[in-house]
Amino acid sequence: MENVKIIGCGYAKAKVKVSNADLEKIVETNDEWIQQRTGIQTRYVTDEENTSDLAVKAAQKAIEDAGIPVEDIDMILVATTTPDCITPSTACLVQEKLGLNGKECTALDINAACSGYVYGITLASCLLEKYKTILVIGSETLSKILDWTDRNTCVLFGDGAGACILQKSESNRLFSYTKSNGDVNGVLMAQGLPIKKPLENGTKDYGYVQMDGKEVFRFAVKAMQESVEKVLEKANVSLEDVDLIIPHQANIRIIRHVAKKMRLAEEKFFVNLEEFGNTSSASIAIALACAKEQGKLQPGMKIVLTGFGAGFTCGAVYIEW
Repeated sequence: MENVKIIGCGYAKAKVKVSNADLEKIVETNDEWIQQRTGIQTRYVTDEENTSDLAVKAAQKAIEDAGIPVEDIDMILVATTTPDCITPSTACLVQEKLGLNGKECTALDINAACSGYVYGITLASCLLEKYKTILVIGSETLSKILDWTDRNTCVLFGDGAGACILQKSESNRLFSYTKSNGDVNGVLMAQGLPIKKPLENGTKDYGYVQMDGKEVFRFAVKAMQESVEKVLEKANVSLEDVDLIIPHQANIRIIRHVAKKMRLAEEKFFVNLEEFGNTSSASIAIALACAKEQGKLQPGMKIVLTGFGAGFTCGAVYIEW
């Protein structure tokens, strides 16, 4: 859908700030090693708040930023890979915590890993013919699925949430592009519940994040460039006209490589991964809200959100702010 506007956004941090020095105490790594390879200095980790709790905090800030009553929301989409439970959906838990039970409101979850927020905005923009005000949230508590002895993964991820609210617009345009490619080799995954023998209880073991970093890097660079080019083609906008690109905050080396391949100044990319680390579905959502908070988003600006993630998934959203 073209005529769509983001009317508000917000984000929430988990309570515990973990520095690279803190990680040095539990795993064989150091600040220099982490910063050189990822650009990450700190990340936030929850000690009691679950995915829905962080989602609600981000949602409340987005609602306040939009200046609307919470009752206006008639659909909630939550992108997450770390839901509170298998069922009910995190979105339904958010609905209840926002006081929207009994209202005409539809809620559901989306799992597209780190592309989840882009997928959420894409889906929301298509559904604005039926729903008037849609709340899109990316929320993660990735610390629940981290192996703190694996330095290749535990240094990367953090917990947090970001949210935005979409409505129809008479003038603002929004275009999206998404793509998936099934990862049968388990390059980036977290194992789910195991199959058990009939009529027997199994163990309650859950999988940790597993990743082939080199393969993810190769996919990420190609996917981000392709996604940006494809969405700009849809919008009939040149790359030179884009004011700001907000990428998935996974690794500074990926972002720099994409900038180099696309012949763009690194300053054209908004980056805050040094503070938050990789928050998966929440990554772009948090970055967008932070960019607005810092005054980097002005009316009329042309903005591109772009992400990639396990699945494999990738996509981009072009927004006229």
